[in-house]
Formats: sequence, C-alpha cells, structure tokens
Amino acid sequence: MGKEIGLDKIGLTNVNKVLRNLPVEGIIENIILHKEGKMGMNGAIMVDTGRYTGRSPKDKYIVDEETSNNLLWWGPVNVKLDESIFDDLYSKVVEYYNHADDSNTYVFDGYAGADPNYRLNVRMIAKKAWQAHFVHNMFIRPEKNELDGFVPDFTIINASDVYNQKFEEYGMNSKTFIIFHLGKRIAIIGGTEYGGEMKKGIFSVMNYYLPLKGVLSMHCSANVDKNGKNPAIFFGLSGTGKTTLSTDPERPLIGDDEHGWSDDGIFNFEGGCYAKVIDLNPEHEPDIYHAIRHGALLENVVYDERTRIADFSDRSKTENTRVSYPLNHIDNSIYGQGKPSMSGHPKTIIFLTCDAYGVLPPVSKLSPEQAMYHFISGYTAKVAGTERGITEPVATFSPCFGGPFLTLHPLKYAELLSEKMNKYNVPCYLVNTGWIGANASSGAKRISLPITRKIIHRILDGSIESEECVEDLYFGVQIPKKLDGIGEDILLPTNAWQNVDEYHQTAKKLVEKFQRNFAQYEIDDPAILNAGPKINQ
Repeated sequence: MGKEIGLDKIGLTNVNKVLRNLPVEGIIENIILHKEGKMGMNGAIMVDTGRYTGRSPKDKYIVDEETSNNLLWWGPVNVKLDESIFDDLYSKVVEYYNHADDSNTYVFDGYAGADPNYRLNVRMIAKKAWQAHFVHNMFIRPEKNELDGFVPDFTIINASDVYNQKFEEYGMNSKTFIIFHLGKRIAIIGGTEYGGEMKKGIFSVMNYYLPLKGVLSMHCSANVDKNGKNPAIFFGLSGTGKTTLSTDPERPLIGDDEHGWSDDGIFNFEGGCYAKVIDLNPEHEPDIYHAIRHGALLENVVYDERTRIADFSDRSKTENTRVSYPLNHIDNSIYGQGKPSMSGHPKTIIFLTCDAYGVLPPVSKLSPEQAMYHFISGYTAKVAGTERGITEPVATFSPCFGGPFLTLHPLKYAELLSEKMNKYNVPCYLVNTGWIGANASSGAKRISLPITRKIIHRILDGSIESEECVEDLYFGVQIPKKLDGIGEDILLPTNAWQNVDEYHQTAKKLVEKFQRNFAQYEIDDPAILNAGPKINQ
C-alpha cells in the first residue's frame, strides 16, 4: 500500500501495515486495541495528548529556501531554519517510520477547503490511531472514488515519538519541532502528540498559498440565514464570543474557525470543529454538548474511571480541554444539511472584541481603512486578576485575529480584506462584548449577552444602517445613537461612564497601546495610519 499511494516518493520505503482513510469505526477499534484511549459519554473517544496539551509555537520553524524566503513574514511567528537542519531531522523521521517494525502507519488523504477551485489536497501520516481520528474529524473527508489517483499538495508526517537531541547545537528551542518546507510542500512534527499542530499547520499553509492567488484566508466563523443567504463572518480572539454569537438557531453555521474568501464567495477550510469544553454547559452551548457522541474525540478531559462521565469543570490536566467532531454533528449547519460548506460573498463583517478597559462602544461602523487598521491590530483585552500584581486590564493584540498562523505580512491580508470590502460593498462593524461605562477592575459587569445578540441581529437585518450616528472621540468610528431600544446611555461611551474624566484618561491609555502595537508592522500607508485612533489635544 505504501508504494501504491506514493509514500516511497517521500522516503517512506519500508513502512508496513499502511491503513489509509479508515472509517471512524476502524479508527476507534485501533485506539482501544492499542490502549490509546477509552470510550466515553455517548460513544465519544477520550484520549490524553501527552506532555503537550496545546500548541508549541516556540518550536515552529519554516525552512529558509529560495521558493518562499522572499515572501514570508520572518520574525517570532515564522522563525527561519537552515535547510541542512531540516534535512537531518527529516532523515530521523523517515528512519523512524522505516524501522517501526510491525506497527500501523495511518494515512489520511483529504482536503482543506470546501471550494474545489481552491482546496488543498492534504496527506496526514501518523503512528497513533487517535491522531488519525483527529484529522479524520477536522479535514474534509473525500468520497471513495476521489481517493483513486489522489496526489497530495501538502504532506504532514507526524513522528511525535521522535525528539531533536541536537536542538541546542542547532540553536532551536527544545527537543520538540514543527518544521515546514514550503518548497517541498512537506512538514514534519516531532516531540509533541498534540493534534492541533496538524490542524493549525495546514491553516498556516493555506495562509501562504491562498493570498498569493488573491484569496483571503481568514481566522473567523461564518453563518447564513435559513435560506442560505445574507452570509456573515465573525472575527475575534478567544473569549470575545466568536463561537457563541455565530452559533445561532436562526442561522445555519458554515464553519467555526477557518475560511477563505475568493471571487466566488466564502468557503470553510475544514470538515469539522475543534471546540473548547472547559466548563461546557448543555444549556449555554447545546450544539457543542450534543456533538459529543460516536465519532467525536475528547482531549485531556477528567472523567470518572468507572462511569466514564466527564467533569468539564475539572482543570487539573489543562484549561485547554477540547473536543473534535465532524461538522455534520452540528444539525444546524450547512454541512449537516448535506451541502458543501460554502456561500456567496458576505453581506456583513463583524469584528468582536472584549474590551476590558470599557472604552470601545458596544457597536460601531468602520470605514474600509478603519477596518484595515483594526484587522491588523486584532485587539481584545484580558481581565485583571489572573496573575498576582496585575490590577488593571491587559491589552492583547493578534494581527488579523490569527497572528500565530500568518505566514505573510499582516498588510497583505488587510489589503485583500479592503479590496473585497470595496469590490462587493460589504460593511464592517466593531462589536464590544466586554465592559461598557467602566473598566473590568471597577467591579462593573460585562455587557449582557442578550444586548449583544440584539445588536448582532440589528446588524444582520440591516436596520442599523438607518440609525443616526456620531463619531467616537478617540477611535473616529461611527456610533449609532440608538438601536432597537438601546439608548445613548449604553451606546455612547461619554454617556455610559459616570466619571467622564476617568473615561478620558482610560481612553488615552488604550489609544497609546494601539499606537505602540501598530508601529511594529512598519506600515507607512497614510490612509491606514490616519484611520487609527488619535489623542486630540
């Protein structure tokens, strides 16, 4: 089988027992047979991911080679690695596979990208059955006839049991490595079992190839109305409400995390979802809770050994407990309705931020230039109190709302966003799901979810466009004076704050943080710079 499907072309000349695109029942059988995991609630499989319960961004490298080195955004996200080091570690990975005795080699062939015009043929090779389960869930599963003559566009070889003993000599961070060779269209993983490295690895690859074709790759969720019309995309970092607000009983889900926007419309990259389950509550997140059934894969959850009932509130293994499941586990999804996860051009773009400073209004409209600025900034703020000595909110910036996965300079993605907003006349809104009228340290409560949902609905039905707006004093964005019964005492920051002097002091502090962050990108386009926040003397 190995030679038949071309594994010999990448050096895997002596692999036995190649199991390709097993059905989920076959994968589960192997997980249990090899004691990699246990059967849990409703038939879901439960596994532990070993030492790493999350991604290892400091161990990710890209080979410095001639086909890509002039295009990449080199720096702390994309760290250069000499090709000779890749060659050495690649030989170790190949040797590991070729001398793995009679153990199984799992191969998944499938797609990243629901649009056939832009999808990437991906091949995942692993030694652990649960890793095969993970990629089976997360990528688009091909029809049986599509496997005939399948040629991968990009291959990831997962050798999680292989460690880089020469990491100090090579100037690398640890024995763990995740290395991409874009010229050879191959990546190798060693020293970490965590499945998310494969998912986000392919996302990084899509972030490289698609923009060069004029397709915007996006770290966002997307949904449509019940007629499959009026698509909306939601950007936001963790904790801003991206999953909660895009999961709407009135609007089927296209996807929850990764999408592309071409001249034909938007499309999901994935065939599944990878949701956090810490503190999972069936009342608050029923779709995720009910997706945990046969075919789902739970990671690092604590459970009762006798009953196998998971305790989603238990953080003793990690805060990053997760579940992966195929999209058809979400009944209210396009994929669950038997359709490809695609739609036309979005009618609305929503940037979500949880502003713990309480400065940004609950909702505002952005010009295309302001959208570029805020897209590149990718702002949210964490609440104080998570660490000793931190007494005020902590600003967090992640370019394009997905900084760890960008391979090109953030400006490239922002230019594509602006180009498509203008070409297809798509408005962009900034929605603050955090604090209004005071910062989080004051003891004030976060804006209520019902008010935010009301705002989102008025954006999506277009009624916000008929409201009179005023300009924000510091950010220059347009704020509606009223909206569906929500008045100026909530919508306008100067009215929401009781202590107006404190508001001005806090706003100036936040503006300075935006400006310092933006300076690192060395963007000299005056239209974008003028669209940023200012302190008017």
